[in-house]
Amino acid sequence: MKLLHVVGARPNFPKLAPVHRAANAIGARQVVVHTGQHYDDALSGAFFRDLGIAAPDINLEVGSSSHAAQMARIMERIEPVLIREAPDWVVVYGDVNSTAGAALVASKLGQRVAHVEAGLRSYDRSMPEEINRLVTDRLADLLLTPSTDASETLLKEGEPASEIEFVGNVMIDSLFYTLDAARKTGYRESLGLGAREAVVVTLHRPSNVDDPERLEAIVDALKAIAEKKPVVFAVHPRTAARLTASGLSTGKVKMLGAIPYLHMVDLVADASVVVTDSGGLQEETTALGVPCLTVRENTERPITVTEGTNRLMPDPAKLVEATLGITPSTNKRRPDGWDGHAGERIAQALAKRTA
Repeated sequence: MKLLHVVGARPNFPKLAPVHRAANAIGARQVVVHTGQHYDDALSGAFFRDLGIAAPDINLEVGSSSHAAQMARIMERIEPVLIREAPDWVVVYGDVNSTAGAALVASKLGQRVAHVEAGLRSYDRSMPEEINRLVTDRLADLLLTPSTDASETLLKEGEPASEIEFVGNVMIDSLFYTLDAARKTGYRESLGLGAREAVVVTLHRPSNVDDPERLEAIVDALKAIAEKKPVVFAVHPRTAARLTASGLSTGKVKMLGAIPYLHMVDLVADASVVVTDSGGLQEETTALGVPCLTVRENTERPITVTEGTNRLMPDPAKLVEATLGITPSTNKRRPDGWDGHAGERIAQALAKRTA
């Protein structure tokens, strides 16, 4: 069996790692194509090192641009790679532009596509990721779902049951795989933070950081929280650019910049609360039993709300009260399939469908 994995941005890498390891264990030939959507070392190269996988075999170096231009570059540059490599499966991950672009090219070439993390929906088409999810799921030949509700969504949308396989959440595989190593970094302690003390913040979505008034409201809330509790903000490059342009003061909030995966896991694992708009952090906090406040009106991961520790916070003005009033979570239950073995189930699902 020959697999060609396509990744492009930070959220993809923890999903790739457990699948790659599991496929190696059953003797699959593998090629990893990095499209280069995220190219900063903290957002890209460090992830491969921290997750224990080799550097990508091919980097398309598409870089940053508008959605249309970036997608066009991905499609143009990946087509000759797919033709040359002729894999049994093109495996795509999550919901970034690389995911949809690679699925479209592979489908037109008659190559089979497997979508890891299929069936997630926010039902908000103002999010580019939602468009990518819809396109990829319509094209994919194998829909590998992280939760039972995602499988049900695909059935309701008319996907045949034979193409849907519930495998569980690969993000949680990587979380469990790295948790001990993350804690051994001592990163949280190096920042002078006690266990369950800090409010850990990440924000990057255009709906939050590209709107100056909303960004100011969020920053004002974080500054007020920081007067009462330590607040550490791992700032995505996009957000950093917006903050610089706005000239907003961040008060006592400790600004960290983008940080490596292991350092982030160490911070999150012993946070008092996480404030984010990231999909992956909604899942990781649920697995860890850490309270999470998601600064969005919706989530494509509703299971983190119904069965986990996540709470939607569409109004930034309510962040202060919610964060300061939160109590440590006693949630010990994880959704089905969030057991650290999703990568193995994915490798087996691909193997049994390979002629």
